[in-house]
Amino acid sequence: MAEETTEPKKKSSLKLVIILLVVVLLMGGGVVGWMMMQGGQEASSAGGGSGAASQDVVQSISYPMATFVVNLNDPGGKRYLKTKIDLEYTDEKLGDELKQRLPQLRDMILLLLSSKTLEDIQGIDGKIALRTELITHINQILTTGKIRNLYFTQFVIQ
Repeated sequence: MAEETTEPKKKSSLKLVIILLVVVLLMGGGVVGWMMMQGGQEASSAGGGSGAASQDVVQSISYPMATFVVNLNDPGGKRYLKTKIDLEYTDEKLGDELKQRLPQLRDMILLLLSSKTLEDIQGIDGKIALRTELITHINQILTTGKIRNLYFTQFVIQ
């Protein structure tokens, strides 16, 4: 009886080893294939490739604006907002227009920020709404191109 119980265990352990070996080989092949695909994508996006892949990459340019400090439109005027804004765009010509229209842009932003109440800009939804409104107003002023996005790099309410 002792011989009969050891023989099925040997067969089942051999099957288990074979199954584990196949699984490990499949996983290793998947990892190597994934690494090869990632390496190919990096080479084409780095400028080594030609065609549509290299044309899809759009360089973003950031234009940092000076810090804005405004009183919020609250009763008593005791609350203020201090924020720093960076503008993102893709057309290099737009950078020159941003510099030329800087006083006009700052004036518009200051007026817009100071018209907001604490409730208007509190929370994530308030900040997103403010970002959208600022982008719309800035793009109405610009003639050479449009800004793509606006980032608050500092946002303090006191």
